[in-house]
Amino acid sequence: MVAPTAGCVNLFLTPLVNDHPLPYHTQQSPDREGGVTNHESQDTGHGTRIMPDKRTHRGRHPADAAAFTESMIGDLRTAVSDFSFLLTKGYAEKSSLKLVCDKFSLTQRQRLAVMRCSCSDQQLANRKQKEISIAQAAGRPVAIDGYNVLITIEAALSDSFIFKGSDNCFKDIASIHGTYRKVTETIPAVELIGIFLEEAEITNVLWLLDSPVSNSAKLKQLIAKIAAKYDWNWQVELSQNPDRTLIETDSTAATSDGIILDNCKSWLNLAAEIIKQKLTSVEVIDLSAVSQ
Repeated sequence: MVAPTAGCVNLFLTPLVNDHPLPYHTQQSPDREGGVTNHESQDTGHGTRIMPDKRTHRGRHPADAAAFTESMIGDLRTAVSDFSFLLTKGYAEKSSLKLVCDKFSLTQRQRLAVMRCSCSDQQLANRKQKEISIAQAAGRPVAIDGYNVLITIEAALSDSFIFKGSDNCFKDIASIHGTYRKVTETIPAVELIGIFLEEAEITNVLWLLDSPVSNSAKLKQLIAKIAAKYDWNWQVELSQNPDRTLIETDSTAATSDGIILDNCKSWLNLAAEIIKQKLTSVEVIDLSAVSQ
């Protein structure tokens, strides 16, 4: 019998437990296809070198037009369904994602969309039970997963593809890789979030930003300045671990991050509601799982 090579994964020998989901926006390793990140890759012939990102928009990656054509949506939706089925059965996330996406020969960015739009039946039921509507959130304290919500709205404003997941959350496929870069859409995005919250009578708001991410302090100052301009009752805090804060808080968490959705006390589908109500021209690709 030939011994397996290093790094080989046998799905059927993998423990039937889920790994922790991959990070949503604050990834620490570069996206192999570039993505809408704060770095871009350059192949020098001697390995890939990370170059500073000089882009000023949170817009589409050049490869996205080909990756998310009408003809690809069926395969992507089936991949979400298959991956969600394996998660429901208890198979490990990483090996299941690879198995499903290899079947359809998906690119890295297509795989990212499939991963972000999938969840098990158990996760879906739990998330639905804890979700509160915009109307129910009126007058309640709300804690915003800062980068999660802000980057999704920035992406929507810059004509990036937005994806509807199985839990009805709207997802983007941007990642900031440890460094946040202000873009043209940043101020309009913060203002749009604030106007929406004000109209919904959600006035007691806490923004949480990841302190390990570079430029978080600058973003905190910018958000606070915008809040003061409009006289919004916002607090903006830097947190070493905002996920834990959002999970433990009695406030309603505004996020689409799966780890938080699975463990928080209540949550608000804020980015999706803003896009549906205020950004109706945004192209939203529905990848929610098809029926088994």
